This record gives sequence, structure tokens and C-alpha cells, in this order.
Amino acid sequence: MLRTTVGQLLEEKAIASKDDLAVVYSEEKIKWRYGEFNEICRQVAKGFQQMNITHGDHLAVWATNRPEWLITQFASSKIGAVLVTANTNYQRAEIEYLLKQSNSSSLILIESFKSTSYIDILYDICPELKDCQPGELKSKRLPKLKNVIILSEKSYPGVFNWNDIMEKGKKGSDEELDQIMSNCHPDDVINMQYTSGTTGFPKGVMLTHSNIINNAYNISKCMRLTKDDRLCIPVPFFHCFGCVLGTLACVTVGATMVPLETFSPEKVLEIVEKEKCTALHGVPTMFIAELNSPQFDQFDISSLRTGIMAGANCPIEIMKGVIDKMGAEEITIAYGQTEASPVITQTRPNDPIELRVESVGRALPNVEVKIVIPGTSQEVKQGEQGELCTRGYHVMKGYYQNADATAEAIDEEGWLHTGDLAVMDQNGYCRITGRLKDMIIRGGENIYPREIEEFLYQHPKVLDVQIIGVPSNVYGEEVMAWVVLKEGETATVEEIQTYCKGKISKHKIPKFIEFVDSYPMTASGKIQKFKLREMAEKKTLTTK
Repeated sequence: MLRTTVGQLLEEKAIASKDDLAVVYSEEKIKWRYGEFNEICRQVAKGFQQMNITHGDHLAVWATNRPEWLITQFASSKIGAVLVTANTNYQRAEIEYLLKQSNSSSLILIESFKSTSYIDILYDICPELKDCQPGELKSKRLPKLKNVIILSEKSYPGVFNWNDIMEKGKKGSDEELDQIMSNCHPDDVINMQYTSGTTGFPKGVMLTHSNIINNAYNISKCMRLTKDDRLCIPVPFFHCFGCVLGTLACVTVGATMVPLETFSPEKVLEIVEKEKCTALHGVPTMFIAELNSPQFDQFDISSLRTGIMAGANCPIEIMKGVIDKMGAEEITIAYGQTEASPVITQTRPNDPIELRVESVGRALPNVEVKIVIPGTSQEVKQGEQGELCTRGYHVMKGYYQNADATAEAIDEEGWLHTGDLAVMDQNGYCRITGRLKDMIIRGGENIYPREIEEFLYQHPKVLDVQIIGVPSNVYGEEVMAWVVLKEGETATVEEIQTYCKGKISKHKIPKFIEFVDSYPMTASGKIQKFKLREMAEKKTLTTK
């Protein structure tokens, strides 16, 4: 077990691997060695200090995989500030909720992403920002938020630029930073990831230095990552996949991080070739897009050896393609959830291909896994289906300001109840067979029906709505809404979808909508979602 902090871990690598390549942003022509990268992170940490961001403060980041995001991950940890990660797909209601619920005092954001203007959304939520000095925001809606930092050369009212932070950092004291860093403890919360819940609203998963460092280290060992490897990271940093399985796993062994700001199959192939990447991460849909790129044969990606596929079930033909066509013979499958920092089980490079697609591997070192009768702590017999539970260093500290949900997820003996149904064989390899909860997994993104239902209840014509997941060849699952309208009202599929646009993330907007008069119910009046799924199967649902 590693007993250190994220900030100190980078300091140690900067000494041991000073001249080894730490970061490559190929398109931006950035190459930082470990010593240099650590100095940049120290400068930004001192800049944060000058802005009165201190130990325990919450610092939110709403941006793509920019170099500044990566710097912030390690700079914030040096001063003990909690990194709050915001999904780049978020729209107005979602980012306002996250900033409010997390009590974030600072926000780093990009100007816009795709068709969404982040800065316009923020000015809409906090109109006071236009009339205040940077760092002195007094917002009615977000009373805790003081500092806003934009990753842009352009100046905006009430907002710091990234260069302001860099300049402030030059005035900071190294001795003071070292003192603050020494006061950070491995069991301090350092990362807060928001995950939706069956109760409808996202919950802040509190992860400690020890949680994520040890998880990242064990992940790297399972995929045989070393300081000689270069890992291409096209998965988003705002997920644990990006910032734990990706960046932090690299730092634990001194490997090189090769991030992409946003995913493009051709860009991945191009950068793997150009930077001679030996490892590649992705959800199955990413690997499918890469394998099916019309330009696939134009790239030499023979340097690939290992990597991780996670986030959804992996079809065997895709795994074969990644091994045979992409050359990643040691590719592994990882399974987990944010509450587990996030990986619980992982296949090993020497596992046969059948095991790497039919199972999600076995427990990481120092991680316990058991399969229990749902709703109990009683283990099932070997080979029987039950709920997968896990215990160990990787289990979250809890949900932020939500003791009831924490107690529901983690029992008195420290076992995290995942809500996933699984079967374990005699060698400890697990197969995920279903879910106790109604979660939908679309292209690696977790979607919780209740959150969308709560949103659609606000539509003036909607009386009731039930959200389910339906199979998709492209994304694994798509969102489907069964809607009961208020008496005398009529609506179209397009009308409901248009209502969602700009308010909830695009991947949460129902792809399919059916209008019904009522739902199948139990005798006690509970809606039978499984019957709605059966009804959906009988319909011809085509993905455009």
C-alpha cells in the first residue's frame, strides 16, 4: 500500500524521473519532462494559494482534456484543494446543481464546447459576475462561488485568465507550499466525482489520495505499465477512466501521458503512430470507431501493446480486432464504479481471450469481492447470481453531505454494495449479469432514469414519465421515454426532445419516445419497468 498524497507522488517522480518524458500533447506540440511538469504544477499551486484557495476548498473544473486540466489535477492536490470534476456534456441545470451541491468556491472552465457556451451559461446563472472584480463574486444562486478562471486569451468581466494564475504563482513561496503539502494526509478527500443516483440527483463521490493512488498503481501493474510506456488517453479526464486509470496510473510508474483534448478515431490512430504509443484506453464504442475508420489501414500502430477497455460490455469480435488488427495483445478489461475509485476487478494480460470478454476479471490486489443475496450480506454459492460487493482501500469515503445515501451504499462491515448482479467462478473471475438498479449505460456514460424523469416532470404537458434503456448496436443502450400526457394535451416526439435540448446533456435526451395512457402495474401499484422493456422489444426501434 502506498501511503502518500497525489502532490507528493509527483514530487517523488520529479526527483526519480526528472528527465523522463511525463506529458505529450501532440497537436499542441507540448512535451514536458517530469521535473518540468512538476515545476509547472508547483507554480499553479502557488497561484491558487495567492487566490486564497486553501486545503479543503472545492475547485471545480468544467473543461475538455486541456493541458490546464491536467496541471490542475496535480496543482490542486499539492495544496489539498478538492478537485470537483464536471462533465463536459453538462448544460445549465446540471452545472448549477453541481456547483451548488459541491459548495465549490472556484471554477475553471473553457469558453465553449460543441454548441454549448459555458461562459454564457455561467453569466446566466451568476449575472453578478459581469459587475464584480475577479475573485470577488457574490452570487445569489451560488453563494460559495468566488473565483472563476477561464482557459482563454480573451478577457471577460469578473473572470481570471489562466495567465493570471501563472503570474500569481511567481509571487508564491516555495517554502510555504512545501509546508502546506506536508500537512496533506493520504486519507484526506482530494477528488470529488459526481455520479447520478436512483433518487434522481447526482451525488458527490468523495475519494481520498489513498483511494485513487493505490487504485491507479494496481491498475498499472495489471496492465504491465512501466516508465518506458506511452499511454494514449482519449477518454475524458472528468471520469475516473481519464484521471485515475489514465493520468494517475502513468504517474505511479513514471510512464508518459499522451492525452487527446477530445476524441476522434482518426486523431487517436494518428497520435498512436506519431508518438509511438504502447498503450491505449477507451470504451468499446471508441475502439469500434477506430477499427471501422476508413483510414485505419493508413496508420502504423504496431507500437501498441496494452491498454484498458472499460465502461460497457465488450463484444468478442471487438476484442479480437483490438488484439489482431491493432496489435494490443495485452489489452485488459476493467470493471468498477466511481464509488470504488473506480476499478474493482481487472483481467490480466495473460488471460485467454474468452476470459477477457466473458468476464470482467478478478479482484485487484488488496481488494475483496463477494457475491451476496441482494438486500443481505449472505454470500451465494459459487456460480450463483447475486449482488457484487467489494471492500478494501478503494472504497470511497462517502457521498458529500449525504449520510443516508452513504449508509445505503456501504454496510457496517465496510462492504460497498454495487447494485450490479454478477456470478463468480472458482478462480475469482466475475461476470456481470445485470443490474439491481435501473441505470442505463450508453457509450460508457452512466445514465440514471430518475434524473431524466424528474426533469421531464417539469414539462407542462407531461403527467407522468418512465425512462428505460433499450439495446443499441452502436452505444450498447439508448434512452427511451414512455410518456403519459395530461388530459386533453397532445405532443410530438420532436417537441419533447426539443424541450430537453440545452437543459440536459445530449446523451440523456430520449432517443425514443412513446406516448401511452397508462403503465403496467403490480397489484400494489408499482410500475413494472421490465414490462415496458418487453413492450419496447416488440416495437421496431431504429437508431438514426
